[in-house]
Amino acid sequence: MASRRAQPLLRRLSAQLTPTRSVTYMPRPGDGAPRTVTLIPGDGIGPLVTGAVEQVMDAMHAPVIFEKFDCHGDMKVVPPQVMESIKRNKVCLKGGLMTPMGGGVSSLNLQLRKELDLYASLVNCFNLPGLPTRHDNVDIVVIRENTEGEYAGLEHEVVPGVVESLKVITKFCSERIAKYAFEYAYLNNRRMVTAVHKANIMKLADGLFLESCREVASKYPGIKYNEIIVDNCCMQLVSKPEQFDVMVTPNLYGNLVANTAAGIAGGTGVMPGGNVGADHAIFEQGASAGNVGKTELVEQKKANPVALLLSSAMMLRHLQFPSFADRLETAVESVILEGKYRTKDLGGSSTTQEVVDAVIAKLD
Repeated sequence: MASRRAQPLLRRLSAQLTPTRSVTYMPRPGDGAPRTVTLIPGDGIGPLVTGAVEQVMDAMHAPVIFEKFDCHGDMKVVPPQVMESIKRNKVCLKGGLMTPMGGGVSSLNLQLRKELDLYASLVNCFNLPGLPTRHDNVDIVVIRENTEGEYAGLEHEVVPGVVESLKVITKFCSERIAKYAFEYAYLNNRRMVTAVHKANIMKLADGLFLESCREVASKYPGIKYNEIIVDNCCMQLVSKPEQFDVMVTPNLYGNLVANTAAGIAGGTGVMPGGNVGADHAIFEQGASAGNVGKTELVEQKKANPVALLLSSAMMLRHLQFPSFADRLETAVESVILEGKYRTKDLGGSSTTQEVVDAVIAKLD
């Protein structure tokens, strides 16, 4: 049986053979006005992949104007003009920002999420038709609480050689991420939400997270709800990932689960994602950009642009430009299905520009 992602692709490809188009979106007056989006190219391969998005958007004549800013992971704080731009535009597209290891320099990614209250991280991990993977029928959405947990940054050295790190879980944040997960499932015709936890050990912290998820689940009787301990979750992911649909997690677990699911479904180079709050959204490569600092990819110009292209399609849909999102997704998936132009991580030897040119050629 074809995966949920494969079926729309096949329908769209067959639809290209006929001259008719279905009405997918009835805009409000003024919805066609171009939207300004903050663009942060970032570090390493970031400028390569964000440049790919700019080229494709230009080729589609997409109603998006990019406001580009220089911002790097070794900066102590996000430059004020960047933060002002995101707050003004409400939407941002960014490449990877390198996070220094130790040294007391905080992550700019965390600063952005906290300052803008981007409390929900969403990563969509799915099989792309034509891309061989160990498992079929994978279509998992990992929704991760983005503002607290171990990422609260509350650490201090009690005495020399002893560091205390506080994990913060609140009912407010747990309830709103659970509500977001169930709303997502309801609006996207998803059948099940799975809460990931370690409440058998962290009975108070993860217990509060589970209690919040259960309360929200009771308000959505049409969606199946279950729970799984995080270590068992990882084992089940690598053995039978097709059993999962939407997963809701505290901060740290979500990072691990999303990267595991991405690896199963084809790699971090093809998984889209974003971070969203009540007022703002930042779209970026879904799973950790572990290749952001690989100098050989930068020198050879062979970074994989697929993840950010698909993330930019998510952004277009968020901006209420669904037909442009459909065109972009169809073009990217057609290039993957054809198999002629793929970067090294997908088993090919193409450059970033060759993949971009192939995607542009597939735009209808």
